[in-house]
Amino acid sequence: MATNIRFFLDLINIRKTYNHRLIIAWVLMMIALLTIIIRLIFLQIINHDNYTTLSENNRLKILPLPPIRGLIYDRNGILLAENRVSYNLNLIPEQVPDFEPTVQALSKIIAIDSNDLAQFQREIRQKRRFEAVPLRLHLTEDEVARFSVQSYRFPGIEISSSWSRYYPLGPRGVHAIGYVGRINEHELKVIDKHNYSGSNYIGKIGIEKFYENELHGKVGFQNVETNVQGRVLRVLERTAAVSGKNLYLNLDLSVQQFAEDLVKDQRAAIVAMEPNTGAIIVLVSSPAYDPNPFVNGIDADSYRLLRDSPDRPLFDRAIRGQYPPGSTIKPIVSLGGLEYGVRTEQSRTWCRGWYSLKGESHRYRDWKKSGHGAMNLHSAIEQSCDVYFYSLANDLGIDRLHAFMSRFGFGQKTNLDISGEAAGLMPSKEWKERTRHRAWFAGETLIVGIGQGFMLSTPLQLAVATATLSNSGVYRQPRLVFAIEDTNSNETSTLPFTKPAKITLKNQNFWQAAKTGMEAVTHSGRGTARRIGQRSPYRLAGKTGTAQVVGIKQDERYNARKLAKKFHDHAWFIAFAPVDNPKIAVAVIVENGGGGSQIAAPIAKKVMDFYLLPESREQLTTPAQEQGQKLPLKSKKIKKTKKTKKRRKKTT
Repeated sequence: MATNIRFFLDLINIRKTYNHRLIIAWVLMMIALLTIIIRLIFLQIINHDNYTTLSENNRLKILPLPPIRGLIYDRNGILLAENRVSYNLNLIPEQVPDFEPTVQALSKIIAIDSNDLAQFQREIRQKRRFEAVPLRLHLTEDEVARFSVQSYRFPGIEISSSWSRYYPLGPRGVHAIGYVGRINEHELKVIDKHNYSGSNYIGKIGIEKFYENELHGKVGFQNVETNVQGRVLRVLERTAAVSGKNLYLNLDLSVQQFAEDLVKDQRAAIVAMEPNTGAIIVLVSSPAYDPNPFVNGIDADSYRLLRDSPDRPLFDRAIRGQYPPGSTIKPIVSLGGLEYGVRTEQSRTWCRGWYSLKGESHRYRDWKKSGHGAMNLHSAIEQSCDVYFYSLANDLGIDRLHAFMSRFGFGQKTNLDISGEAAGLMPSKEWKERTRHRAWFAGETLIVGIGQGFMLSTPLQLAVATATLSNSGVYRQPRLVFAIEDTNSNETSTLPFTKPAKITLKNQNFWQAAKTGMEAVTHSGRGTARRIGQRSPYRLAGKTGTAQVVGIKQDERYNARKLAKKFHDHAWFIAFAPVDNPKIAVAVIVENGGGGSQIAAPIAKKVMDFYLLPESREQLTTPAQEQGQKLPLKSKKIKKTKKTKKRRKKTT
């Protein structure tokens, strides 16, 4: 009996346990069901629009179409920067399971080096396995042909074509034109990502950088249908890209080439411009370099050679080189003396070979040890008398000297339409106190009066100041680009010249006094550059300059033979011609060249002859030609349509 009762009690306990477990299971099922229902509501109702869009994107995708970059020409329509079709060898990772054996087999047909493989490894990390990754860029036609014959052996490897920037003249005009390169991380932060979504290149320096917006164009798009892996199945809609605009420069390639060859193998700069318009005819910085390797990334060894070269070919001396201008500024300083009334044209200063401040024993020496004797403004410019300008600078004082020289643009950028221009330096009391935390000394004013000491100028600044002087104070802002051609609308528009500014003096005859002194430099019997004026078919006005590189002690004289080449003086020369109707203004510097009259002046004269006397160009020679080398002075002109030719004639 007791056993039966215990059995029933156990049965009741088991039933209770079962019911409890059943309830718990039911509750858990209801919670799970409720969770699913809530999740479905969240996906299907609350976030319906968002997930619908994501789902649609799995099927439709917008791909960018990069625009074709605009071309660059010189003023005569000679092509300076173009786009060429580039053939690339691409590899699709998912279709090439055996990478190393495949590359080894490919290397027997197409040269693939370690740099190519390193670049491939960097790019493969940024793409999906079904996307093509460049393995070798810029295949030659022979390499394309060799691969095409044996392409059946390499599934997953293909050749594609794209546009690549190319500079057909190599180093010619590189510092003015600049170059493009791959977009880096810093540039990605500042560019319009939408417009550059399909582009890999951007202007790095020069015209290519300054006119990036005009040259780049506008990106196009195509709407494509893709599968779930992202592969394109078909194109549904297409919006063509808008090509970049073509630029026409003021540079005259024939003159540019001739000027470059004149200073070949020298550290030098030449700037030539039209005084009446501000058009830059020549912008030379020597030595130069080939920009083409920079387009797709120059290798480390080649870049290191350029970067570490003592000749600094990457440095643009024409717009960034800052040098003491030396005696080239004396005509402008003389104008300051006339303007402030501390000198007249007839005022005379006795030059005995040195000058001393009142109460001081230190002697500021003249370049002519025996002295020049009695000097007035005309003869002081003609013979470049230092003592005359020591005395004049002392009477002017640094405040008035700074104010007057600043009116000619010294210490300021010219705002040439190119990137990277330096401002030079026109020192003042305030500048020295602010930067050096020291007072200004009277002796420093004397040194600035002959273009030495703290004063620095770029060749571009001196060319602009020379052009302004030749125009009797009419300033024209320098410019490299004169016309922009929109290939989409087939229209060419010239850029209007800036409104000329005017430096007004108390007496307009002061201008003629300075210019007459500069004319005597090249045409009188005592002029420091009289050799270049002999038998010249036109009259020119110029000024020699010698910029000291190292200081000379009080009791010593400059002796170039005892100094290393890098410590020799810089040779300067500025000029404009013809005197009665200036058509060209030139500034030339040859680093460590010595005297301006011997080195820089003949270079400037040849540049002016080449520009002003086109009928005599065959008789003009460069140092290389004198040694029997043939130099290319012509370039193939790009063919233009008749409509474009007519339009170009009107706009120029």
